[in-house]
Amino acid sequence: MDTFIGRKEELAFLKEKYQSKNAEFIVLYGRRRIGKTETLSHFCADKNPVFFTCTQTDDSSQLKNFSRKLLSFDIPQKQYISEFASWEQAFLAVKDIPHKGNKKQILVIDEFPYMSRENPEIPSLLQKLWDTEFKASGVMIILCGSSMSYMEKEILSEKNPLYGRATGIYKMLPMSYSDASQFFPEWNAADKIMAYAILGGIPYYLSLFDKAKSLKENICSAILKRGAILYSEPEFLMRQELREPATYNTIIQSIAAGKTSFNEIQQSTLIEKGKLSVYIKNLIELGIVTREFPVFSTEKEKQNTQRGLLKLRDSFFRFWYRFVLPNLSSLEFGDWENVYEAIIEPQMNEFASSAFEGVCIEWLRVQNKNHKLPFTFSQAGRWWNKNVEVDIMASDYEHSNIISAECKFHNSKINDSDLKKHIEKDLSMLKKKENAAMHYFYFSLNGFTDQALAYAKKNNIRLVSGSQL
Repeated sequence: MDTFIGRKEELAFLKEKYQSKNAEFIVLYGRRRIGKTETLSHFCADKNPVFFTCTQTDDSSQLKNFSRKLLSFDIPQKQYISEFASWEQAFLAVKDIPHKGNKKQILVIDEFPYMSRENPEIPSLLQKLWDTEFKASGVMIILCGSSMSYMEKEILSEKNPLYGRATGIYKMLPMSYSDASQFFPEWNAADKIMAYAILGGIPYYLSLFDKAKSLKENICSAILKRGAILYSEPEFLMRQELREPATYNTIIQSIAAGKTSFNEIQQSTLIEKGKLSVYIKNLIELGIVTREFPVFSTEKEKQNTQRGLLKLRDSFFRFWYRFVLPNLSSLEFGDWENVYEAIIEPQMNEFASSAFEGVCIEWLRVQNKNHKLPFTFSQAGRWWNKNVEVDIMASDYEHSNIISAECKFHNSKINDSDLKKHIEKDLSMLKKKENAAMHYFYFSLNGFTDQALAYAKKNNIRLVSGSQL
């Protein structure tokens, strides 16, 4: 993509820090391919930053590369040295780099874990220089990293020398659907949502889909064919973050196949319960897996891990572990077209339905933020018990107003009988107050029949089609 898309909140955060009167020490991190480097590059485009990307090299080579970067600027040291003798001298030289007007000098260290793993003393050195030099100099330091476990357990932990020094900590998350859909402006709603269901809000993945090709052509060429960048992407990520990727692959594949409870996963994988608990905990910490509870659950109820459902949080992991990994033998043989037509295509609507619910919740949250709903809700999400399941429930703080929404990712239009089924669901147990007001919404990918439109108007049901999302 030639045009930078989205990341308005991240850029606003960085701009606010840049324009503050104080020196800033920012830690910005997020999973690989999330768009950290591109966002930082876009932010720095009209400034004069020291933008250094670390590589997986030894410490002396890293210092040599960092020195080369610094000495490319017009600083006094370049007249008499070709390399800094120490990291302390190199970091201090940042203050000598000319910057525009009265603005801050920016130092971005991208993929910081590569630097600090090779030299564990660097966090201590940065802590010392921040306290004695940089904090009073108006410098803006940004440490950036893709290794989620390292950034959270090492850099941001209490045991790290940099703990408490950061003036801003920003964890970058996947793009929203509204931003991700801008990668394919001419596609119809169904294909946009399908692409989002497959790739999630990961900018790099979205950029690999060619908007001039069909969805099928993109899936085959960018994911299913040997040599495609996304063909083995999850395996690479797993090896980067975890020590036992084969075991984690087994667990994730089980969840992707529809095993949502701890017991189901244990019976499917035959992993010892104690070890399985640790593996799942690690996957949750990495943001690959999440434990979902019915909306309105209390904190006490959430302590009961047997009640929550485990699901894959990462969209591409859901797709890859459901369709790619189980069919690797055929794909290795080059039989990607049959895999798509016989296995993937028939299941795509069902696969995308979960992502569609997420898109609908996103739409409701935007409406909520802009005060365009009958009331302002405080929580929203899926709700279920043994008898009833509702795609989206939302309520105000006192549960005096409740939204009940159904989401259908179907090729056909919704008719009035579908709407009747929705409002006839027994929702009495959800009414925390005896006279709680119910507000009904219905989301349909391909819209509604005339009969449904008439029924909705008569019964005050808000209808939202895929094109409106």
